[in-house]
Amino acid sequence: MDFRLNSEQQQLRETARRFAQAELPQLARELEESASPVPQSMLSRYAEMGFLGINLPEADGGHGMSHLDAVIVLEELAKISPTVAFPIFESCFGPILAIAHFAPAALRKRLIPRVVAGELIVAVSMSEPDAGSAATDLKSRAIPTTNGWTLNGQKRWCSGAGHAQGYLVYCRLSEAAGAKGIGALYVEKGMQGFSFGKQEALMGFRGVPSCDMFFDDVQVPKENLIVDAGGFKQLMEAFDLERCGNSTMSLAIAQGALDYVLEYVNNRKQFGKPIVDFQAVQLRLAEMAMKIEASRLLIYQAVCNASAGLPSVKESSMAKCFANEMVRDVAGSALQLMGGYGYSKEYPMEQRLRDAWGWGIAGGAVDIQKTNITAALVGRRFDQRR
Repeated sequence: MDFRLNSEQQQLRETARRFAQAELPQLARELEESASPVPQSMLSRYAEMGFLGINLPEADGGHGMSHLDAVIVLEELAKISPTVAFPIFESCFGPILAIAHFAPAALRKRLIPRVVAGELIVAVSMSEPDAGSAATDLKSRAIPTTNGWTLNGQKRWCSGAGHAQGYLVYCRLSEAAGAKGIGALYVEKGMQGFSFGKQEALMGFRGVPSCDMFFDDVQVPKENLIVDAGGFKQLMEAFDLERCGNSTMSLAIAQGALDYVLEYVNNRKQFGKPIVDFQAVQLRLAEMAMKIEASRLLIYQAVCNASAGLPSVKESSMAKCFANEMVRDVAGSALQLMGGYGYSKEYPMEQRLRDAWGWGIAGGAVDIQKTNITAALVGRRFDQRR
């Protein structure tokens, strides 16, 4: 078992790292201050670099590379900030993966090339006011018509809402109860009856739009059916890969925090010497580094074992849960090492801590991941309603 990246992957990582460090820090600061998403000009630049849709099928217009290749690029950009990396996340680990695996060929070939070209962002629309962790409680409903579906309902906590041009909408497509009635439609911004609420003001994730979405008799053509009723399990299998992207965002924030604080503790002096010379600081740095490396290995295991397919729920949940808890701890330790400077908005650590906390909420709370892990260990799902 070889844990080293091959020469092509090392070159990919170095290319992504040089690009991120040279072109993204100033943009990241501007987007944090303005709470604006990545502009179209930079999306075009990402496409030019070949960073969008790295792991999407080549036959449908993607780059046909591995999930690990996508993780490598995402980590390097997310070290700068999650906001500037978010288009990479969406194009490699977002709902476009469900489309790539389950959508009709015509829809795949219509959407994937546009995602890879930076012309289209597709967001997932799953949660509702009364359906978060209990995803099968969703009430949004699509009624079949002669030409497709009439969709009604409300969605909440959709990252990219209002900014993305396309949405993978989880909804009820039949009268069957629970998961058996759930499928997914592709809904486009601008369809009549599809509207957005006010943008959320979140603790972190500035520059990643989020708002309520409303569907009032939205007419969705039949060719926009991604997964029919009864396909909830398929949708969640694709969502397991989203968890690996979520994990990588956490990993990158933590690695960026460690990189920054290492320079700080070497330069910051107290009692006449750099604070890195104090054993208490050394112990904390070692603990941070060990946790980061353990997280990286869990993520690599999940995406490598998935190969060109989708990861197991156990491995993706382990990677996400560990990374989500790890980044909160590492970012907090880095802030503490910097003292008052870490708590100041003049320095980037307080932003890292704010962004760190969100990933353990987004994409499935950490406690839900632990339930998933235990279910995989004992070989059965737990009914939370009983």
